[in-house]
Amino acid sequence: MALETDKQDPTGKKGVSEILQRHDSLYGDAEKVSSAHHHGSQDNWIRTLRLAFQCIGVIYGDIGTSPLYVYASTFSSGISNVDDLYGVLSLILYSIILLPMIKYVFIVLYANDNGDGGTFALYSLISRYAKVSLIPNQQAEDAMVSSYCLDTVSAPMRRAQWMKRSLENSKVAKVAIFLLTILGTSMVISDGVLTPAISVLSAVSGLQEKAPQLKQGQVVLISVFILVVLFSVQRFGTDRVGYSFAPIILLWFLCIGGIGFYNLIKYDVGVLRAFYPKYIVDYFKRNGKDAWISLGGILLCFTGTEAMFADLGHFNVRAVQISFSFALFPAVSLAYIGQAAFLRKHPEHVLDTFYRSIPGPLFWPTFIIAVAAAIIASQAMISGAFSIIQQSQTLGCFPRVKVLHTSKLYEGQVYIPEVNFVLGLLCVIITLAFQTTTDIGHAYGICVTSVMIITTILMIIVMLLIWRVSIWLIMPFCLVYGIVEFVYLSSVLYKFTEGGYLPIVIATILVIIMGVWHYVHVKKYWYELEHIMFRCVARYGYSDKVEGAKEFAASLIEGLQSYIEEGHFITDMQIQETESQTASTGDGNARPRKAGSSTVYIEEVLTTSETTGLTQPRISSYSAHSSGRISEEQTRTIAEEKEFIQRELQKGVVYILGETEIKAGPNSSFVKKVVVNYMYSFLRKNFRQGEKAFAIPRQQVLKVGMVYEI
Repeated sequence: MALETDKQDPTGKKGVSEILQRHDSLYGDAEKVSSAHHHGSQDNWIRTLRLAFQCIGVIYGDIGTSPLYVYASTFSSGISNVDDLYGVLSLILYSIILLPMIKYVFIVLYANDNGDGGTFALYSLISRYAKVSLIPNQQAEDAMVSSYCLDTVSAPMRRAQWMKRSLENSKVAKVAIFLLTILGTSMVISDGVLTPAISVLSAVSGLQEKAPQLKQGQVVLISVFILVVLFSVQRFGTDRVGYSFAPIILLWFLCIGGIGFYNLIKYDVGVLRAFYPKYIVDYFKRNGKDAWISLGGILLCFTGTEAMFADLGHFNVRAVQISFSFALFPAVSLAYIGQAAFLRKHPEHVLDTFYRSIPGPLFWPTFIIAVAAAIIASQAMISGAFSIIQQSQTLGCFPRVKVLHTSKLYEGQVYIPEVNFVLGLLCVIITLAFQTTTDIGHAYGICVTSVMIITTILMIIVMLLIWRVSIWLIMPFCLVYGIVEFVYLSSVLYKFTEGGYLPIVIATILVIIMGVWHYVHVKKYWYELEHIMFRCVARYGYSDKVEGAKEFAASLIEGLQSYIEEGHFITDMQIQETESQTASTGDGNARPRKAGSSTVYIEEVLTTSETTGLTQPRISSYSAHSSGRISEEQTRTIAEEKEFIQRELQKGVVYILGETEIKAGPNSSFVKKVVVNYMYSFLRKNFRQGEKAFAIPRQQVLKVGMVYEI
């Protein structure tokens, strides 16, 4: 913001307020966006390795515990031909290599928006290179934020310009990108509900191996108790949770990797031939439709992949790459290989493969670690849900909720109490309702594949518009991942009525909430743009922390005091400059060399001396005495004004907030009236209000009622 006046002195000379321009930190930050470094780009290796250790406990619990249930979900009707294990194992290994590793770890993670990941980060990144946001960014203060710049003319550059024009000139494209974004976001949040349920339930089910008298209902109750504890500890933050969880997950990886290697040597080393992809073709030829249906179980091997991207703000790219390549991938690969070797000899145990394949003496230690790892598996998607809702709220796509930053070192680590409560409640309800992992797995697959397809579409836009990658690289990316992910999605949709509808219902509710909120937010923006004679723009990115009341008041007082000092300092400098110019004329008349604001102060000094009746002294002597006197007066004035501000501050600060009621115009359609007058009004009244969002005490709030008809 710039503090300046529209009035001029009658003589056409500028005053102090016109020279002194004050810019807040947001102004400076906006100018530096295009050259900002990626989050963590300057981290040293010690810090990166520390983050790599942390992220093992936060983002790999889900994908790392998939060996608990993948084979059981894939062969839900039993194994009819043991050679099918070669095809299934090959599909598992190449799915992990192709999707989590190549696509996400070494491609998608680089499409972060200044360190933050997830579908909203992709949307924000695209919006800064093309005007696709439904809230326009062509104002002068917004133009500085854009990272788009012209480059030398080339084929990739021409494609980027074509993509930019196409997106900006199509309202359908803008709405489609926005809907894809909030749909992907909703699916990830749904994943945060399903992951704890399936992970904990599958781990606790292992008790029935040693206690067959234990009924399924009792297993469910034990799982619910564990889930309640899990969601209760979220308030301690990702930083503490990550350090406490990481050793357990690392121990889990060592355990499943070691058991897998043991089973490979003991039962059948020949399963390593699954690395030959021909067995995938044979599997589909032999089983046809059943092989296609089984993909719904196989895809569970890469559940939680989106968490690596959504949770990126908690860590950095290099940390995720190191931990995935050297910890997760070797461990889970050996686990799946070892289980396949075990099933070659014992295909009848496919429904409880994991616990049956554990060597006897290691059962109870492995069970305890498995339960702990399953608890931690939920952490990835819960943390991802917090990050995504924070992003969507800051971009005006979600009602106000309380966002708590839980780390002083890493800005992206947040906790949202309201969201944590709702996720925990839904997770408990789903566990009690379904009671088995089979139907939950069907729902789980729809979330995973839907988000992956949306990410692929947005990544193609990023490659064309921002990265300007060769078309010969974009086409293989589009074809390979488009085909693979749509095939997986078609498989899980086949089980829509058997639990697959659950994430669709949850995502639909979330899309409606986010769509309604953003629609009215945009309409309100346009109303204010058209009806208000003034604006003060304060820009917050989705990863920025909004100042609380105390921080805002402290910042305001600091700014006022700095303004007072600088204003008087400039006044003093102008007077001294005037006297220096006057002295250089060599006579007793004040004749500055050039017109300017300093003339005002020369005239003021001369008038004062004339009205006192004093004889005009020599210029040098006059300058010395007047400068000292003025400096003393200014010092006293500054002290008095600062003291006045402190006295007023002690009396208390009153915050004036606009209590805006938004109504649909009288000529609006029925649908618009329902959306604005009822749905939006319900959300606004039942979510966090302005003074609570900014943590302002009620006794210091003055609300001003306003009605907008949009």
